[in-house]
Amino acid sequence: MADSPNPAGQATGAASTIVVQLPAPRPWSTWTTRILLALLGLSVLANISMYSSFQEYFQAQTPPAESYHSGSKTSRDKLVILSMTGTIMPPFTERLIKQIDKALEDDAVKGILLSIDSGGGFVADSHQIYARLKKLSEKKPVFVQMKRMAASGGYYIAMGAGTQGKIFAEPTTWTGSIGVIIPRYDVSELASKLGVASDPLKTGEFKDALSPFHPLTENEKKLWENILNQSFDQFLTVIDDNRDTLTTEQVRKLATGEVFTAKDAKQNGLIDEIGFEEEALAALQKQLGLAEARVVTYHSQTGLIDLIVGSVQTRSAPAGLEPWQMLLESSVPRAYYLCSWWPAIPQS
Repeated sequence: MADSPNPAGQATGAASTIVVQLPAPRPWSTWTTRILLALLGLSVLANISMYSSFQEYFQAQTPPAESYHSGSKTSRDKLVILSMTGTIMPPFTERLIKQIDKALEDDAVKGILLSIDSGGGFVADSHQIYARLKKLSEKKPVFVQMKRMAASGGYYIAMGAGTQGKIFAEPTTWTGSIGVIIPRYDVSELASKLGVASDPLKTGEFKDALSPFHPLTENEKKLWENILNQSFDQFLTVIDDNRDTLTTEQVRKLATGEVFTAKDAKQNGLIDEIGFEEEALAALQKQLGLAEARVVTYHSQTGLIDLIVGSVQTRSAPAGLEPWQMLLESSVPRAYYLCSWWPAIPQS
């Protein structure tokens, strides 16, 4: 017998299929999806590009490496802080010179702030840095920020800013100490009491002129006075050429080896302003007419020399020298633009 129709619409045991028909997508929805996908793709590409740029900036740099310090992180215009800390001597001289050269070659670098915290160092090294800074200051403005101390060779390299650069010093800065020193010790009397005699084999009268085992002769004094005076006159000339605030006679009167406070240095025309790093950077940016700038620093890869310099055991010795080498080195004549009677001491 055939099943009869079910007027109430109730299930009769046979499977039924329900078909739901959705309306066709509107044209504007399809285009919106495509636009959103395109924007998403562009965003991904932009982030990949930015990530690559930052990787290159922070990791894939050739020494000296560059690091962000302050200011705008997106500005293309850069101000660089170059630092000279501790005794002016190898290998720190070479490191600073490389940084100076990098600042000169980078077209994005618009100005330089030389930060000095040094009591000076070797005559030759001080002049090498000065000469390189002068070359830099002819192309880009160089300002100076003196920290705890910028004396003798520290003041000498500050002259690299030239007549157009400004020199800032912190309120507690010590500077000046204009002069030259060749450290020497006379232990001849002590050696005599101990029964020690020095009898070097030499080819000329002055070959052991600075030996600590005999007093200086009159001829030796004249020899070294001539060397000292030439280095001293060069120091005075460097200041005279780069400080419009001082006359030649004023420079000579200040060149007694005296250390000046920031206040006295400003009154005597040795510096321009008393202020901190932030103020020096602001003045440099203003002179350049930059609305914003990215302030960066350079740093060189540390090596064994830095570990030796920072060691307590060798803090009072020239970096890298064994005790027996120090004994031999003690008789090697060296002239210093140094704010101390003691030989140059490396600082970490």
